[in-house]
Amino acid sequence: MTSSAIAYRLAGKRALVTGAASGIGLATVELFARAGASVALNDLPGERLEAQVARLRAEGLKVIAAPGDVGRPETAAAFTARAISELGGLDCLVNNAGAPLTKSPIPPDDLDALTEAFWTRILAVNLTGAFWVTKAAVPALRASAGSVVNTVSSSAFGGGASSTAYATAKTGLLGLTRELARGLAPEIRVNGIAPGFVNSNWECSFGDIDRQAREATLLKRVGQPEDYAAVILFLAVDASYVTGQVLQVDGGLRL
Repeated sequence: MTSSAIAYRLAGKRALVTGAASGIGLATVELFARAGASVALNDLPGERLEAQVARLRAEGLKVIAAPGDVGRPETAAAFTARAISELGGLDCLVNNAGAPLTKSPIPPDDLDALTEAFWTRILAVNLTGAFWVTKAAVPALRASAGSVVNTVSSSAFGGGASSTAYATAKTGLLGLTRELARGLAPEIRVNGIAPGFVNSNWECSFGDIDRQAREATLLKRVGQPEDYAAVILFLAVDASYVTGQVLQVDGGLRL
């Protein structure tokens, strides 16, 4: 767990975080909520989401569930609208949802593994879902002069992802972040982070990431979800003169 000297006071602020039932998304929810914000947790419907919402509510935090599949445009718009209605508006949107859809990395030369169905779902969950959620949230974010933060990936800056499809989707999300910043300025800021190694229950296994991180990163360790959440929170609520940027938060992996 990382610690920070910065203490945010977010009472009255409202946030929606997608992919919020685990990993970076859940750590982000906890930072927002513990600072006083009301937070809607989006994830696929099911016990995992319900359990996290119940746990956080038991701690006295202001959270609600916003179940739904970001990869389906009509569903993404619907859960976003419901969350905004229940929260009474929206100040911060964190498009964190993503999935590799494979339990082990697919080599770049294995084109046969990249089926049409795989490509379609990868792009829907990891790229276009962020667009549909953002589009549905724009009126509320304009009203609050709010912000958007997208979870991109270090693979957008040089490959090495779970698959060519995933790296392509995240590269697209980097571009989408910049274009949304152009299109939604000056009322709404749009930024992103590009995580490297993450200590989370990621579906795709890359082997001994602790050893890999010690060998490949300047900071010699795997990033914790809280490391990434801290930067998301900064971009969302504190970086008032920053927009259109995707920060590489990877312990020096790409240097």
